[in-house]
Formats: sequence, structure tokens, C-alpha cells
Amino acid sequence: MTEDAQPLRRRLYGRSKGKALRQHQSELMSELLPKLALDLSAPLPLRPGRETRLEIGFGGGEHLIEAAACEPDVDFFGCEPFVNGMAKLLSRIDARGLANIRLYQGDAAEVLDRLPAASLSRVYIFYPDPWPKRRHRKRRFISPENLERLARVLRPGAELRFATDIDDYAAWTLARLRACDAFRWRAATAQDWLTPWEGWTQTKYEAKAMAAGRRPVYLTFIRQAE
Repeated sequence: MTEDAQPLRRRLYGRSKGKALRQHQSELMSELLPKLALDLSAPLPLRPGRETRLEIGFGGGEHLIEAAACEPDVDFFGCEPFVNGMAKLLSRIDARGLANIRLYQGDAAEVLDRLPAASLSRVYIFYPDPWPKRRHRKRRFISPENLERLARVLRPGAELRFATDIDDYAAWTLARLRACDAFRWRAATAQDWLTPWEGWTQTKYEAKAMAAGRRPVYLTFIRQAE
């Protein structure tokens, strides 16, 4: 997509909103989100000399807020279509006064299409919707089309980090990443995919999954040089 092109709105599946927002959350959605929102009609705010990382589907923002707080010299973009998740993260940003997070409420593919080539140093995809029914699996974010998008925006040596507690989605992801020449799976032993990354922040969803007896896997893929 060229810099002057307007992104096409793709259809997103699943819920976009849950229970009613509290008053403070509604105020943040009206007042703070416009200040932090990525404008896809203009060049994205990539600051020279700083790394930029992207979290796709940040849920309640547990990981994103801690990552941004721990590394204030890194810029973070976060994409999340779910209104309640966005409101939760805005509350966390407001409470901690962070200035290195920008947000997009919608489909992450639209942001990927607007990013310059080799502009990201890391992408996080944690516990995406598994769409377990066979007829719905085409809705999964990990697809050849989205891997092409990710390969374009990740710089050589950059990491794509993926976590799931769904065995089928782990196998699905491995099959598609290993078939993609742009990425290399970093694992050498079983512990490499059973052990979370250093400084890992457990999400609310992961805690529920583990309480239900599901064991997460943590997959790291490296963007290969051309």
C-alpha cells in the first residue's frame, strides 16, 4: 500500500463490546483515546533512534502496560478491537502516566499495511482468538496473508512472539511459520516453548487457562534476512 492510499476497513469477527463501561472509562475513551490513537490517514509516528514494537490484540493490556513501563525508551503500538479491553488499558495508562504507547481500536492488519518496511523490532501476539470450529479457522490471525504483512514490517533479526494455550492453534501457527521462508523458529529444546520470556507478565486470560488445566506454549520466530 502506498503512503497516500487509504486503508480498507476489513470485517472483524467476534464481539466488539461487552458490559457497559464505568463513567471514568467512558471519559477516557472520549478524551484520552483520541490523543493516543494512531491516525492511519497520515504517516505513523515512528520516532528516529527509537525501537517500535507492536502488540496485536492486547486484551486488557496487562502485558503491554508493563512492557512500556519497563522500557520507556521503546515505543509501543497496541491494536485491540474490543472496546472494554481498550478502556482497561486506557485506565492503566492514565494511572501510570506513560507516554510511549499509541493505540488503534480495530484490525491490526490495517496498521501493518500503513507501517513502513522493516520498521518494527518486535511483534507480540498473545492468546489470540483460536476460532476452534473448523469452519471458522480461516478467521485466525495467523494466515499466509498476515505473515506476509508481518515479514514486510519486521526488520531482519526482529522477533515475532506468539503465545497460546490451545494445542491446535499452536500446531497451526508452527505449520504456517515453518512454511514461511521469512521466519525461523528459534526453539532448540522443549523448554524453549514451555518457558515464558524473561520479564513475562502473565495476562488475565493466561491465568484462567492455567487454572483450567491448559498449559501455554511460548513460540519465538526470528525474521530472516532477505
